[in-house]
Amino acid sequence: MTSAPLTPAGSPVRLRPEIVALPAYKQGEAAATGFKLSSNENPFDPLPGVLDAVDAVTRRMHRYPDASAGEITARLAASWDVETDEVIVGAGSVALLVQFTLAAAGQGDEVVYSWRSFEAYPWMTVLPGATAVPVPNTPDHRHDLVAMAAAVTDRTRLVIVCSPNNPTSAVVTKTEFEVFMAAVPSDVLVILDEAYAEFVTDPEAVSGRELVRRYPNLVMLRTFSKAYGLAGLRIGYGIGPTAVLAAARTTVMPLSLTDHAQTAAVASLDRADELHERVANIVARRDQVWNALVEQGWDVPRPHGNFVWFPTGARTDEAMAVFRSHDIIARAYLPDGVRVTIGEEESVQKLLYASQEIIGR
Repeated sequence: MTSAPLTPAGSPVRLRPEIVALPAYKQGEAAATGFKLSSNENPFDPLPGVLDAVDAVTRRMHRYPDASAGEITARLAASWDVETDEVIVGAGSVALLVQFTLAAAGQGDEVVYSWRSFEAYPWMTVLPGATAVPVPNTPDHRHDLVAMAAAVTDRTRLVIVCSPNNPTSAVVTKTEFEVFMAAVPSDVLVILDEAYAEFVTDPEAVSGRELVRRYPNLVMLRTFSKAYGLAGLRIGYGIGPTAVLAAARTTVMPLSLTDHAQTAAVASLDRADELHERVANIVARRDQVWNALVEQGWDVPRPHGNFVWFPTGARTDEAMAVFRSHDIIARAYLPDGVRVTIGEEESVQKLLYASQEIIGR
């Protein structure tokens, strides 16, 4: 049943009430001073050669971008050992999430996801008029895949699994995911959101690369924003069944993927060795931080992304103030906790001074 249009205060225009009531997506707080650790960005500069490649594209910015994303699609298809029509490239994995939601769900349908998880999930569910079905995380801040499978009904059209989970940094295991997929009907689309997959070192964690073509209703999403450091250019991709990807392509905002982003992604793939070195550096720094937090007495989930989760609950505002006092710009998720990105090496000690002060109060 369609909701009656709403006339918002101060406007004569009738709008969808669920859209008027929906808070707009807000990115992590910027930092005029201090360390911006609020957006899970890569602290390193773009990989060598990427800026030169992008600068060359700037000279033809008067032309529309390649809507087919031919070169980067072919490179990804070769990397994943799939056909090009099993690859979809978009303006960030968030844009692809919206495309798949629009393709799969509409009025009267349901979208199941874990909560707390990526804050775009509720927002994108409302756009086509679908109903969100959030399933609480386990007490140790992980997906409850058994409960998520049980939440699937005849109205469910899409289920999203985020591993590592943003913002708690916990992973889903291979075994958990296999059991989950066996319980979900094959006509329900499942998206494995792996925006932080490159930072995972746990051999028991689920990996989309091991699931290619295994399930006819599964799409894996990856991004160039995090490990590859291309957050400002917006490019991500999905691997999945041809028919599902074809439907998602019909919902794309035309020409939203720029040539700058495509060129930068190709240039980054050409520099895999440097990428792996940087990722290993961030992972080592992340593990250093987590070990120190445990020594301080924190009960925090072991992180698998490029960020750590502080379950500060009712003390979240207080914790944010302490982080700011130590020049750390973190991200609050009221009323649950604080997420802090693993950033520059110089930020680590400040982060640990702040965390010690918070737990010592």
